[in-house]
Amino acid sequence: MGMLQRSRSIKTPSSNPAPRYDLLAIDLDSTLLRSDKQVAMYDAVAISEAVRRGVRVVIATARPPRSSREIHSRLGLTTPLINYNGALIFDTKRKIHLQHQPLSPETARSVIDIARSIDPGIIVDIEILDKSYTDADDPALKTETGKRFKPDYVGDLDEVLTQPVTKLMFLADHTRLIPIRDTVLTKFKGRAGVMLSDDHIMQVVNPAVDKGSALAWVAGRFGISAERCCAIGDAPNDAGMLRWSGLGIAVANAFGSARDHADLVFKHSNDEWAVGRAIEEHVLADDPVARQVAKGTAGLGVNP
Repeated sequence: MGMLQRSRSIKTPSSNPAPRYDLLAIDLDSTLLRSDKQVAMYDAVAISEAVRRGVRVVIATARPPRSSREIHSRLGLTTPLINYNGALIFDTKRKIHLQHQPLSPETARSVIDIARSIDPGIIVDIEILDKSYTDADDPALKTETGKRFKPDYVGDLDEVLTQPVTKLMFLADHTRLIPIRDTVLTKFKGRAGVMLSDDHIMQVVNPAVDKGSALAWVAGRFGISAERCCAIGDAPNDAGMLRWSGLGIAVANAFGSARDHADLVFKHSNDEWAVGRAIEEHVLADDPVARQVAKGTAGLGVNP
C-alpha cells in the first residue's frame, strides 16, 4: 500500500475536543482506496489523528484477511478486521477468527450445481477462512485479491466442498452471471445471500452475513452503541453498516443503493480524500450541530 505525500494538511485543534463518534468503520475499495488502489497520505493522517484521539477505527471489507491485513497494519490499527462483508471477523493480533458465518457445504454444493447447469463454463472460486480454492485460474477474471495472491489450490473442488464455505464466488462476464443470480435468488431464498460485484464477480454468502451486523458485533465488544458509530462506504454491501450506524456517510462516487441508506452523501469521492475530509468534518469536528445539519440535508433528498 503506497502512501502519497500530503498536498493538504489536517486541521488539528490545539484543544483536542472529544470526537463525536467512538467508532469509525471504513470500507476499502472505492472508499478509502483510490482508483489506483493506494491510500492517500491525507486519509492516512486523518485516520491516525482519529485513533490518537480515542476513535476505534475498523476496516470493513469484502476482501479476505490476506489482502487487507497489510493496509490495516500500515494504518497502525489494532482493531478486529471485518472481512468477506462480515462472514469473518479476524483478530490481527492473535491471527485467529473471532466470528465465522459460513455457508454449509450442502448449500454451497447445491448452488454450484445450479450454476453449472445454467453455464457449464462458469469459474468457481471458494474462500474458506483465508484460503482460496478454484477450479480454474483465468488471468482475465481476477478479484482484487486474486491480482496479488495466487490461489491455494486449482483443480476439482469436490473434496473442498466437505467444509463450510466462507464465501463462494462465480467469475464470468456480467451477462453470464445475471441468469445464475436470478435463479439462485429464487431457489435459495433464505439460504444464501447473493450479490454481483464489479462486472465479473457474483458473491454468495450465508444470508445472515452483513457488514451492519458484523459492525454491531465489533461495537458490542467495545461497549459502543450504534449512535456513537460512524460508517463510510460506497457500495451495496456497505448499506447495512451505513444504515445501522449513528451516522452513515456515502462517498460521492457511491452506488445508488449505498446512497439510499446513508444519512449523508458526501461531496468528495475516494479520489478526493473523502475519508480524510469526512473524518475532519464529521468525526473530529468542533461544531456540535454538524451532524444534525447533515441528517436534515439527507432527509430532504439533497446531495451536498
